[in-house]
Amino acid sequence: MSNQELLTRSLQSVWHPCTQMKQHETYPLIPIQRGDGVWLYDTDGKKYLDTVSSWWVNLFGHNNPRIKNAIKQQLDTLEHVMLAGFTHEPVVALSEKLAQLTGLGHAFYASDGASATEIALKMSFHYWRNIGKPSKTKFISLQNSYHGETMGSLGVTDVAIFKDTYAPLLMQSALVPSPDFRLAETGESAEQFALRCADALEQHVAQHSSELAALIVEPLVQCAAGMGMYHPAYLKRAREICSRYEVHLIADEIAVGFGRTGTMFACEQAHITADFICLSKGITGGYLPLSAVLTSDKIYQAFYHDATVKGFLHSHSYTGNPLACSAALATLAIFETDAVLVNNRHKSAYVFDKMQVLTHLPIKHLRHQGMIFAFDAVTEDAQFSKRCYQAAIAQGLLLRPIGNTVYFMPPYTITESEIDLMVNTTYAVLKAIL
Repeated sequence: MSNQELLTRSLQSVWHPCTQMKQHETYPLIPIQRGDGVWLYDTDGKKYLDTVSSWWVNLFGHNNPRIKNAIKQQLDTLEHVMLAGFTHEPVVALSEKLAQLTGLGHAFYASDGASATEIALKMSFHYWRNIGKPSKTKFISLQNSYHGETMGSLGVTDVAIFKDTYAPLLMQSALVPSPDFRLAETGESAEQFALRCADALEQHVAQHSSELAALIVEPLVQCAAGMGMYHPAYLKRAREICSRYEVHLIADEIAVGFGRTGTMFACEQAHITADFICLSKGITGGYLPLSAVLTSDKIYQAFYHDATVKGFLHSHSYTGNPLACSAALATLAIFETDAVLVNNRHKSAYVFDKMQVLTHLPIKHLRHQGMIFAFDAVTEDAQFSKRCYQAAIAQGLLLRPIGNTVYFMPPYTITESEIDLMVNTTYAVLKAIL
């Protein structure tokens, strides 16, 4: 089947996510037939370097044999069983492993990041209700934050294009200043700016603590805000503030967890443990949908009661799916056997060194955090992101700029020659369009 045939069928039958479908009259879909390593191949045989890990989920490359084999072995045993009233080895083993890695426990599973956000928000609200503090119903998040596109997660999201249309339906939450270092004053260091933002956070929390259930943050990198990066000092202060005023801290590590920021979880760089951690995307290496929320024993015990209504009555049909859990266990096993975090430190330094060539172009804020790399193009072109995407695709490179921000978030298996190709092709694309 040709690209054009599959493209036509898709446009006639599929409503694609986060897409104004009419734009595909101008910007055609890319029909992908297979993947291998960092490469995606269309039905006509052209290949594309997946610099964005297929929406930040793929850690160890497409067609990874170890993750595939784990799924295949599990498929021969148990494909699925409901998790209400039943359990199985993959979900228990994964929960034990995640507890060991996060310092939290009693994993609650769903299928995607937004659902994980919803679960954490509901758990926090319900906890305060269960312990006799029903007035603590409000949430706060950072300016320019993104936590998903379901109703609850949109309530703590601050990205207008996703939120504004549905504003009349959403719960109201407060916003505090983002510590994204790009917003700092001239001469102000990233750490100084982070601490100044933390002071603003404390001022708000001190005034409203009696009604606040939780603060939710994306630790170290606000990805959907254009890879807004900030100093870990903010997280340290946020943890102290939340503890002092009895407000939960929810760490949304959906995009930044599993090694993306240089440590297994971003919160480790501030030496803190949140009250809730939300995980998804890389949890299965990008192979099957899965998300998880882990919390403290103290919070879990507030739901452990004779009264059913005090339990956490939330569910998904595919909660803790054995196939997805097996993929996650295989993914975590690769971290253990392949010294991934150590190797990534060398790879990260190599990428960022190669990216210095981009400073000859009209860009600013060249930055990286672990295996997340970004810069902002200096242009007034409102169509920059689309033109950049289209020009890169023509050169066999998958780039998806966020506004004027161009970023790389490649699979960890990317080689030095593929890094060279990624950076050099990006340079050529930008030189042609800026």
